[in-house]
Amino acid sequence: MKTDKDTGPHSFSMPAWISCAPFEQLLSMEIVKAERGEAVLEMPFYRELAQGAGLMHGGALVSLADTAVVMAIKSVLRPGTHFATIAMEIRFLYPVKKGILLAKAILVERKGAIIKGSCDIHDEAGRTVMTFTSVFKIASDATIKDIRFENTSTRRRDEDSQDLR
Repeated sequence: MKTDKDTGPHSFSMPAWISCAPFEQLLSMEIVKAERGEAVLEMPFYRELAQGAGLMHGGALVSLADTAVVMAIKSVLRPGTHFATIAMEIRFLYPVKKGILLAKAILVERKGAIIKGSCDIHDEAGRTVMTFTSVFKIASDATIKDIRFENTSTRRRDEDSQDLR
């Protein structure tokens, strides 16, 4: 495959620690809330997110859930902390045919560098269409490099907080 686009590594800036990165912007995600280990995100089902049968692509749903848990985690960590998904489990319950989805994520547990979270995705009727659980690990080199956050005025989070649900 040939491409005219830059294939990385990439450097860029984001408006704030808790904000949508380029991929999340591509999927039209919006952060409704991210605080105290909880996050709520919305994402519309546009035609570009459909799979071959006209339903929302499962990868788009997983991206929404993963991002919601990430925002819940960011709400309790020091800005710039480097962490990544290391495991996930997904249960698709109903197909998504239209509308705006709502993802509700919470942190479940933190033990040292390991953080567990969960997320339910709801359709416009309030029906849970997918459940998601994930495990994240804070990197040993815990500072993100090559990404700048324009608004770092967010109050410092206590990294050692055990006040996670």
